[in-house]
Amino acid sequence: MVEEPSMKELLKIILPKILPDDFENCLILPHSGKSDLAKSIPIKLRAWQNSDDKFIIVHDRDGNDDCRQLKAELLSLCEDGRNDYLVRIVCVELEAWYFGDLQAVSRAYGKDYTPLAMKSKYRNPDKLGNAKEELRKLVPTYQPIGGARQIAAHMDVDSNTSHSFRVFVSGVRKMCRPVN
Repeated sequence: MVEEPSMKELLKIILPKILPDDFENCLILPHSGKSDLAKSIPIKLRAWQNSDDKFIIVHDRDGNDDCRQLKAELLSLCEDGRNDYLVRIVCVELEAWYFGDLQAVSRAYGKDYTPLAMKSKYRNPDKLGNAKEELRKLVPTYQPIGGARQIAAHMDVDSNTSHSFRVFVSGVRKMCRPVN
């Protein structure tokens, strides 16, 4: 469950790079923002209560100062006796994950942005205050949904410098690894 269509587009492309080869099916449910996602979480978990499905909830930190508090709030929405869910917070917003893989951005838009990774401002993409605006300065034609598709096609899920991206990838792999 994701809060926006652009995250869905990104995940459609990168999840096959993260999930085990024998993973059968994945449904990505986009929502119309944070409040829509928050309302949907307990409803969806109850609706699929008798299934073997696993749930991954991805939420941007955006205006929230404390990602631990935000995660705790989201986890409280999941409390229905299930233990097959994972909550991951994107710091600060999806576009920060793109700054964690400037090589993918370069390939997507045909211009070399990789030298930016050496600048202190971009070394820790999770600390970029407004990554979406930063990306628009670099790529004036950037649009969230199309950009998600273009950049995700080139992303290397194992070399991203965004800590929140790496935590997301690690959590998905751990949750979805085959049980022997």
